[in-house]
Amino acid sequence: MGTEYSYDRLCIYRDGKPWFPVMGEMHYTRYREELWEESLRKIKAGGVNIVSTYLIWIHHEEEKGVFDFSGCRNLRRFTELCGKVGLKMILRLGPWIHGEVRNGGFPDWLVELERQGLAVRSNDEIYLSYVRRLWEQVYEQVKGLFHQDGGPIIGVQLENEYGHVGGLRGPAGDEHMRTLQALAKELGFQVPLYTATGWGGACIGDALPVMGGYCDAPWDQSVEELSANTNYIISHERNDALIACDHHVEDAVTFDESKFPYLTAELGGGLQVTAHRRPVATGKDIGAMSITKMASGAALLGYYMYHGGSNPKGKLSTLQESRATGYINDLPEINYDFNAPIRQYGTISDSYREVRLLAMFLEEFGHDLAALPAYIDPDDVKPEDMHTLRKSVRHDGHHGYIFFNNYVRNRKPESHRSAVFSGPCEDGDVVFPPVDIESGTFGFFPYNMQLGDAVLIYALATPLCRLGEGEKDVFVFYGDHDPCFCWKNEKPAKVLMLTREQALNACKVSLDREYLVLSKDFVWEEDGKLVVTGASTTEICVYPELSQSPKGFVKTGNDGEFTVYERKQETGAAKANFTTVTQGIAPAGPKADSKIQGEVLMNRERAWTEYQIQITYSEKADRLTGRDTLLWLDYAGFGLEIFLNGEKINDHFYTGQQVPVSLGYFGFPETLTVRVKELREDDWVYLEQWPQMYDDTICSLNSVSITEEYRYVL
Repeated sequence: MGTEYSYDRLCIYRDGKPWFPVMGEMHYTRYREELWEESLRKIKAGGVNIVSTYLIWIHHEEEKGVFDFSGCRNLRRFTELCGKVGLKMILRLGPWIHGEVRNGGFPDWLVELERQGLAVRSNDEIYLSYVRRLWEQVYEQVKGLFHQDGGPIIGVQLENEYGHVGGLRGPAGDEHMRTLQALAKELGFQVPLYTATGWGGACIGDALPVMGGYCDAPWDQSVEELSANTNYIISHERNDALIACDHHVEDAVTFDESKFPYLTAELGGGLQVTAHRRPVATGKDIGAMSITKMASGAALLGYYMYHGGSNPKGKLSTLQESRATGYINDLPEINYDFNAPIRQYGTISDSYREVRLLAMFLEEFGHDLAALPAYIDPDDVKPEDMHTLRKSVRHDGHHGYIFFNNYVRNRKPESHRSAVFSGPCEDGDVVFPPVDIESGTFGFFPYNMQLGDAVLIYALATPLCRLGEGEKDVFVFYGDHDPCFCWKNEKPAKVLMLTREQALNACKVSLDREYLVLSKDFVWEEDGKLVVTGASTTEICVYPELSQSPKGFVKTGNDGEFTVYERKQETGAAKANFTTVTQGIAPAGPKADSKIQGEVLMNRERAWTEYQIQITYSEKADRLTGRDTLLWLDYAGFGLEIFLNGEKINDHFYTGQQVPVSLGYFGFPETLTVRVKELREDDWVYLEQWPQMYDDTICSLNSVSITEEYRYVL
């Protein structure tokens, strides 16, 4: 028999055992299909178990009755690759998905029928006939790839934010969700888990509710600093009122939370900026929010997005969300980078490392944490309270984990000197040694933790993973405090202790045995081989020592218990330079459908400056082999557009960050054109840091630089 999945009020079960999965969203239609496998391996190496992906209707049936599942729209190939690399899938089937897509994913022809009176997102027979037709096509793409067939698809999400962002509410809304679920089953979408987003008073029908949380709200219509974010409060409150707060929001949920586990599907892995609001999510923003959710009793960490991308080219229109199509937000036409753990062109962000840190723990010890309820003290912390240490214990009366969060985005909580934690235990509480909890830190400590034959009474350190098998197990911990390991009966397990910085660079791989690899670059495992990406000089630290030095690498010494290997790639440096080509004025665009404060942003007349970038390569190669050249653009303005042979290939709203462009993604062009649009001091826009202005405006490409990336298979 195959694996069985079930759930109760605490967690999901896999073959009857508690399971604490990590899920990451990647949209296949927003990335080059030739690079899917590489990205899926990177996702898996980040500790993700499940890939979630939207089925975006307008990407597949832009023209009525004409379906396209080719190229980057090849859902079957993407699903097969998930299975190949060992990832499960939850297919977010829609039919409405939002996803910062034009019309929430509805094709224009369907929107036109809605204008003529069709009741979309309802049980209207004509609407359901179009949904049936779409889903029949989709089913043919994934037929034979469901869990019951031995395939990767273990779940289907129905609709999105239904009754919260459009759709029916109350009993009628739940009835529509049940109708969609029945239709999916009838057509063959038979899976163990049917899910529905539950925040904002959304209807779930008979599905399993999943929740979300973002560290800021780019869709909020304010251009000021927002109030302290509630997602940094350890709380039994599952609903995030920030999500889609540009729509009507209900504080309550529509289901009995005591009957369902606390699962998240949309923890912001980053933030997709809008024209008027451009917050930049950092790794610590995401890491602290994730710890807070674990501390609050979550039993699934699901990230949206985990992998950024680019909107595909439409046949009839551009495919981004915009005010011109009735939304109150303008998004870039192409760029869907999201500042995600894996960014638009596959580069790795600091968020990736923060999420991997937790995912490695959950892969090894999540079965232990998943079924432990959360006891929160204090449980009445207010968002702007920077004095109280936020903490909880997840335990079963014998053992557990102490969680704390002293981090709040864009705030500075006070430090806590000599804080004392205690773990509830039937035969007497376990009291930890005093420890300083600095401002801006977060984490958790175990107590009465079974590690092989040993019992760890307490430690001021955090478990990361296990290496080896049986009596030779090595347990890896990390932290920057004196760990103070205390063992029961003086029978300690073997421990490898890392700093937090080392742990952020750590990846566990299985070759001839299990190894821990530290790399400031990026590593993953592929078919029993170690893949290392890096610059011309690449260093890895490995524990234990490899049986022989990997090809091309030289053993250069030791760093503690790690063996250091280094490779130097002999190559000339690629170069880039730029010249100013022309300047002009972009005329005002068409007015949006609705009168909204600040709509002038995308419609106002703007000056622009155009630059030509010349790239000289040390060596060209195939991006599919991992050899890449990255161009970095440092600019200041409202935004920029990038053109190759006259065709726009990317765009960007200014945030203060440098813009990376994978030249390999576009076949190593030697010339690109960049157009920078001016930013004005009176623009209705939120920026965390404004650039220096000249005469109340700025429009400048400041510099370009090149980095080269090599892939080594060891």
